[in-house]
Amino acid sequence: MIIYIVQPGDTIYSIAESYNVSAERLILDNGLTNPNNLVEGQSIVIVYPKQTYTIQEGDTLYSIAAAYNISVKQLLRNNPILSNRAYIYPGETLIIDYDLEKIGDISTNGYTYPYISKDLLRNVLPYLTYLTLFTYGLTLNGELIQIDDTEIIKIAKEYEVAPLMLISTILNVGDFSTALTHNILNSKSIQEHLINNIINNMKVKGYFGLYINFGFILEEDSSKYVDFIKELTVSIVQEGFEICVALAPNIIDQSGLIYKGHDYEGLGKIVTAVLLMTYDWGKTLGPTTSVAPVNLMRQVFDYSITKIPPEITYIGIPSFGYDWTLQPIGGITIVHYLSNASAINLAIDMEAIIQYDDVAQAPYYYYKDITNNIEHIVWFEDARSINAKLNLVTEYGFRGISILNIMEEFPQLWFTINTQYNIRSAI
Repeated sequence: MIIYIVQPGDTIYSIAESYNVSAERLILDNGLTNPNNLVEGQSIVIVYPKQTYTIQEGDTLYSIAAAYNISVKQLLRNNPILSNRAYIYPGETLIIDYDLEKIGDISTNGYTYPYISKDLLRNVLPYLTYLTLFTYGLTLNGELIQIDDTEIIKIAKEYEVAPLMLISTILNVGDFSTALTHNILNSKSIQEHLINNIINNMKVKGYFGLYINFGFILEEDSSKYVDFIKELTVSIVQEGFEICVALAPNIIDQSGLIYKGHDYEGLGKIVTAVLLMTYDWGKTLGPTTSVAPVNLMRQVFDYSITKIPPEITYIGIPSFGYDWTLQPIGGITIVHYLSNASAINLAIDMEAIIQYDDVAQAPYYYYKDITNNIEHIVWFEDARSINAKLNLVTEYGFRGISILNIMEEFPQLWFTINTQYNIRSAI
């Protein structure tokens, strides 16, 4: 895989000519929304096809996949233009495989809200092992707060992607309820009721497994959380389901509400999988840094592998960036969420130059809001930063990755994964 960094004067056509590939292919593979305006420092992924096939009259995706002994999902991954089409046409050329040896196998999970665009969902599903729907809420007495998930589950299964039911104690975005968790963990009757509700809902809705995210757990409730997860795991595994528990990104045995309630070792011995939520270091009211700096991720992983088997571990990867003001406004440093495509388009508009931090292994750039005379810094993700994070999966022997989230287009992410890894299927 070649990751080319755009230089002054480059165009998508000059890059294509230099590497003997079509400009159309580079635009599609990299998800370039503004291909006639590249940014200095922007990353462009180049991978050469190894084998192609020209569609003949009477062909179907199933017949082509069978002829080359690959799955239809792999055909869709290699040719994302097919994902939202009902037909294929004679004369079209499909990529069968790439001239790149796969590094290994990987499991992938993506978070989504139920209101995701169905077209976007179908574009992403071929690259996923699991799909996690955000999120079932909980009441104080152990009832589930339902979400509109029936259609999403149906579509996921059409692509042989395993849907995961997510329960959390989040009341608002990013705001966990310590009181709600405390109430549940200190009542066996509520826990039994909640477990029954979870299992019944998974059966009725057709979920494959459970994803649980309880944050900001009181230190006094830490062992009770382990006990609850143990009871929950025994009950749902007996029913044939998987369970994954999300953990705050601990570096050492850190103090503080966000860390103390998550007993890495205790929980790691119980569940079938864990997710290390290694994202959102740079966030609202936080430092102006990469959302997921590789140097800090390494510190988390160096600690986690002493407590949790790496083969059941998933690492969190963000699919977004942040735009910060470098001067406080009203005493607060303002930050705005933006997609990676929006980060590139903003750099185009502001005539910024994208730089790369070799420590965090992430791209960033500065620009000035002339109207308000305020300096900004933008951190986001690109092929280089994604590749650096994927390399950690191989290095540490982790099972896979979990993408937060799939609500925005990020073709470069999926292209980087697909061309280097065999994506596992859970169904």
